[in-house]
Amino acid sequence: MAGSARKPGRRRARAGVREQYSSGSPWEPVVGYSRAVRVGSRVYVSGTTGFGADGAIVGPGDPYRQTVQALDNIDRALTALGSSRAAIVRLRIYVTDVRRSAEVTRALGERFPSIRPAMTLVGVAGLLEPEMLVEIDADAEDLPSGGASR
Repeated sequence: MAGSARKPGRRRARAGVREQYSSGSPWEPVVGYSRAVRVGSRVYVSGTTGFGADGAIVGPGDPYRQTVQALDNIDRALTALGSSRAAIVRLRIYVTDVRRSAEVTRALGERFPSIRPAMTLVGVAGLLEPEMLVEIDADAEDLPSGGASR
């Protein structure tokens, strides 16, 4: 179920090779998805909520804590596939209450002060479980060896 996760750290991506990472969520095999998929230099992280290692939502009622936990979960998936937060180029954030979006954006600003990926924040009627307030998906692209971000 864990796919072909690798040790953390930078590595050369192999073109055309598909690697999958599973967080161990019971939903992944039922629904038929992976927490994250790497194809070449790109890593796609599925919509990720603020669930903890025990499978329970961290910070019930607290969009800031749920955002922090979701970002930790995204970091874990990226690391498992040999990438990192620095490689994130796009985030999509779904919130159930846009009136509390300042709590979400505060957490994002703390994590991305210089990376500053393209980002979309959307208000939605609800997520899979009522206690889920925030869901985030991420796209990352590793730079070629020696490449630099501008």
